[in-house]
Amino acid sequence: MKKSSVEMGVGIFVLIGLLCVGYLTIKLGKMELIGGNHYFLNARFDSATGLKSGAAVEIAGVQVGQVDAVTLDQERQVAVVKLKIENHIELTDDVIASVKTAGLIGDKYIKLTPGGSDEILKPGDMIIETESAIDLEELISKYVFGGV
Repeated sequence: MKKSSVEMGVGIFVLIGLLCVGYLTIKLGKMELIGGNHYFLNARFDSATGLKSGAAVEIAGVQVGQVDAVTLDQERQVAVVKLKIENHIELTDDVIASVKTAGLIGDKYIKLTPGGSDEILKPGDMIIETESAIDLEELISKYVFGGV
């Protein structure tokens, strides 16, 4: 009798430990199993150089989402960036999305500058106003070869 109760206690302890490890893996990995508290928006950029999936989306320096995917629009030959925005953030149709660099040679992220419109973007809508990243390599080559 005593041996089976010890084994039962150890089994329950191991099960609770596995559940805790699974929970921490999901939370620290920022994964979501069911639904989630976000919605998706799209933005077209002439150039999304250096922008990667998982990059931050910020408003006034506060992270409000992340880049879900960066794809190519074959028809228009532009980059389409899918943004995952938190549900409580309401963006208007005149919001400006800009690709920015964190530091001099840091990671790229999306900066959203809110507008003054009353029209709220719905999930799946397209952000019209965008600014591509500044290509330092192109600027330096223009300066060196006299294009400035």
